Amino acid sequence: MSSSDRVLNAGVLGATGTVGQRFIVLLSQNPMFRIHSLGASERSAGKAYRLAAKWKMSELMPEAIKDVLVKPCDPAQFSGCDVVFSGLDASVAGEIEKAFFEADFAVFSNAKNYRMIPNVPLCVPVVNTDHYALVASQRAERKLKKGFIVTNSNCSTSGLVVPLKALQDKFGPLRRVVVTTLQAISGAGYPGVASLDILDNIVPLISGEEPKMEAEVLKILGGVSADASACAPLTDLRVSATCNRVPVIDGHTECVSLEFAGSPPSIEEIKQCLREYTCEAQSLGCYSAPKQVIQLAEEEDRPQPRLDRNAGDGMSVTVGRIRECPVFHVKFTLLVHNTVLGAAGASILNAEYAAKKGYL
Repeated sequence: MSSSDRVLNAGVLGATGTVGQRFIVLLSQNPMFRIHSLGASERSAGKAYRLAAKWKMSELMPEAIKDVLVKPCDPAQFSGCDVVFSGLDASVAGEIEKAFFEADFAVFSNAKNYRMIPNVPLCVPVVNTDHYALVASQRAERKLKKGFIVTNSNCSTSGLVVPLKALQDKFGPLRRVVVTTLQAISGAGYPGVASLDILDNIVPLISGEEPKMEAEVLKILGGVSADASACAPLTDLRVSATCNRVPVIDGHTECVSLEFAGSPPSIEEIKQCLREYTCEAQSLGCYSAPKQVIQLAEEEDRPQPRLDRNAGDGMSVTVGRIRECPVFHVKFTLLVHNTVLGAAGASILNAEYAAKKGYL
């Protein structure tokens, strides 16, 4: 029986945090996975999950995990797990995730620590699953049989690269992209941004976010080297990002202007391209793959976070206000659910894809 035909035992690192909680909600609804082990800090280890976690999801805590004992984030404690999802904060993720994949675990990480390592797939699973070719290089480098690490992107990058990929595939290389983000407070985790800083306000700085977006787009939209030993980021595309925190709970809004390297398509051709875009995860029948990767908002004042963030169960990107740009070629507004496609949902779909393709 292949891994895509059986239920996989899943471990969650950082299980008490907001990303870890989103992992638990999504995994509890996913027929491909069974939550097997929950890991968190030493102060939570040994406690029942319901006592260790300050639950922040709008969904109720799944009954099946309430009394599961939280373990320390030690590979020896996760025996029996087929896959490990990491919702760890970047301040601790580096060493812990390294310990797990060097212990021959398949690790799907939401943290930034390994995203830009040349032979680590930085994978938005509706965009660049061809980067899984790098897994063999990781295993050879560390003499592993099953272990590897795949990261998902920054939550704002995840939404941006979806329409860019569709347009690049259809109309050829892009030359310049300018993006301004309006990012939800859930992206800052818990306790996150102080209420006196965000209520009745917009904060025009998210530390480190802009350079992450600018670099990650180039890696994701690029390819892999001929020998599949390293990524090959784009070199001709220029990306400029300005990132803002706004008083919205979930859903990152992004205002994008872009220029094609060649002759630009018409607005109608762009809409058709976005509407028709598909990905390999869909053709493989992955459970979390959305039916429509990009949903077009026909109303002139959409997308809006409260109305559109759950499109495709949070796995679709909604694009609206597509129009000509007087500086570049086209501009539009997009919305991505930052804790689903932008975080835990992407990692889970990455794991589903890996199972379907025989990596697990």
